[in-house]
Amino acid sequence: MTEWLGLPPLAAAHGGQIDSMIGWIHIFMAVLFVGWGGFFLYCIVRFRQSRNPVADYRGVTSKHSTYSEIGVAVVEAILLVGFAIPLWAARVDAMPPENEALVVQVTGEQFAWNMHYPGPDGVFGRTDIKLLDLQSNPLGLDRTDPAAMDDVTTVNQLYLPVNQPVIVRLRSKDVIHSFGVPEFRVKQDAVPGLTIPIWFVPTVTTADMRTQTGNPAFQYEIACAQLCGLGHARMRGFVTVQSGEEFQKWLEAAIAEQAEAATNPFF
Repeated sequence: MTEWLGLPPLAAAHGGQIDSMIGWIHIFMAVLFVGWGGFFLYCIVRFRQSRNPVADYRGVTSKHSTYSEIGVAVVEAILLVGFAIPLWAARVDAMPPENEALVVQVTGEQFAWNMHYPGPDGVFGRTDIKLLDLQSNPLGLDRTDPAAMDDVTTVNQLYLPVNQPVIVRLRSKDVIHSFGVPEFRVKQDAVPGLTIPIWFVPTVTTADMRTQTGNPAFQYEIACAQLCGLGHARMRGFVTVQSGEEFQKWLEAAIAEQAEAATNPFF
């Protein structure tokens, strides 16, 4: 279905349900377009001036139009109640326990994405607005906090392990942004003052997707889907999906590198 709908390649466990719903909506819209288009042409011919030279103020007494409208409303209700609401409820109610998932805080700002991993202890370190520095510490992470010593931060680069639930906690430092990765079939606004969780399970590594697409330069891209200022177009981030072993190696190397940087400011 993904191919004939012209959608991006699918790389998340829940994406098939979304693609199926999109497919049914397209089918319904096609039937609706043809049906109402045919009805419009019928009305043009049936009520043309040559056949109705004098206005009939009683109007049409047939109930066919009413029945058609009721049918459309029923199908729309089925799409909403039978597909959309259950799918939405499953994404909200079935969020995995945090001890079984990778939890990452993603904070949008004009015009970048800041990633914050809690490290092996699973606890996010303290942040302080007084420590904010757009170049060296865009999240204001307090490295003197014991919980922050193994934390990892990146800018515009999100690393994820394949086939593991991922919970992304979305935040914003300034205006409304929108975190969207088409291949994962996720899109959610990041609203100032709120922490909004979304979750998904990436199923295709970046390396495998490059093979599938035949594009050796393929990258999963985080697109800001909400107009957020003059630099909106350049607010791009990237996701690298790795095997579990590769992700663990990256995390350990990043922890060591940031620990070295904390002890040696000239590193």
